[in-house]
Amino acid sequence: MRGSGTVVRDKRINTWSFLWWQDGKRKSKSLGHHPTKASACKAARPLRDALETKPKTITSGPMVKTLIEQYRAKRMPKRQSTRQGYNAWLNTHILPKWGDCVISDVKAEPVEVWLDSLTKLSPKSRVHIRGLLRVLWDYAQFRGDVPLGRNPMELVKVEGASKRQKKPRSLTVKDFQKFAHQLEEPFKTMALCCVCFGLRISECLALKFGDVDWLNGTLRVERGIVRQIVDDVKTDNSERLMTVDAGLLAVLKAWKQSSQFSANEDWIFASPVKLGRLPWSYKQVWLVYKKAASAAGIGSLGTHSLRHTFRSWLDAVGTGLAVQQKLMRHASITTTMNQYGDVVTDEMSQAASKVAGLAMPGRNGLCGR
Repeated sequence: MRGSGTVVRDKRINTWSFLWWQDGKRKSKSLGHHPTKASACKAARPLRDALETKPKTITSGPMVKTLIEQYRAKRMPKRQSTRQGYNAWLNTHILPKWGDCVISDVKAEPVEVWLDSLTKLSPKSRVHIRGLLRVLWDYAQFRGDVPLGRNPMELVKVEGASKRQKKPRSLTVKDFQKFAHQLEEPFKTMALCCVCFGLRISECLALKFGDVDWLNGTLRVERGIVRQIVDDVKTDNSERLMTVDAGLLAVLKAWKQSSQFSANEDWIFASPVKLGRLPWSYKQVWLVYKKAASAAGIGSLGTHSLRHTFRSWLDAVGTGLAVQQKLMRHASITTTMNQYGDVVTDEMSQAASKVAGLAMPGRNGLCGR
């Protein structure tokens, strides 16, 4: 049994040792030379019996801070933005609370109570923290530090996890036109690319002129850039060849002709401040969008709102869900339906007006006549 230690053989010197965990540290006791594992186990029986008579001193697995250090070295995701997010949760929340505990002490009930106490964090953030604790538990089981079994983090519930704190913003056609009118190049073309392809801003900023097939009218999305670090796209499904509308292709050609960085290997939205070596940064784009939205009188607007707008417009023009999933580049159709289903386009308003006309045919001063 893992909690009562284990017998292992050192092949280099042909001796056996008894290993167990105590106070978050691995302990060992040499058993000497034995011809078989059975005889070594027999020699280890008094040690195992001593451990089993003191269950409070037995620990299962390493300390959390040790496990995190090993996880970072061997199992941390390679995508830079994912690593940054994981490290932020680990350094800010998990290590200060659980770093000096053994992994077996990270149980469902105390974790749930702790997460409920993090009232300044959104439910989504608390779900991320729970998910990372689950990853650490899985890693401990993978290494054999704790017995295989159900991950205790599966039992932890986060109140309000499935409820959005804030509804995603989608623009009507009219509001988008007002917004675009306030933008100068290259931000106007940037906004058109995001709303016509449903690109994440990290994907849009990472586009190069060589990604466009001008003859066949296609665009390949194959990379992203976060905090000016070029990386893979968010998921495998995000990498896709997309058809470019003839009108948008003409807009891209016009921008290419006017850009001072127009070679195939150049960023489509290269920053002149960086002499074309990098595209405009997310922060710069966000500030430009914020200013333009304010000037257009359409309220606050985030860069991801244009991706939500793309989904809403797909819905408004009657696009089937299977096609929407492909255009949104989602791995699951539930993501397309649940997270990007806030439809508030002009077409929806017109439809609602027609329904109201059927329900209240005399509303223009003709009610009751």
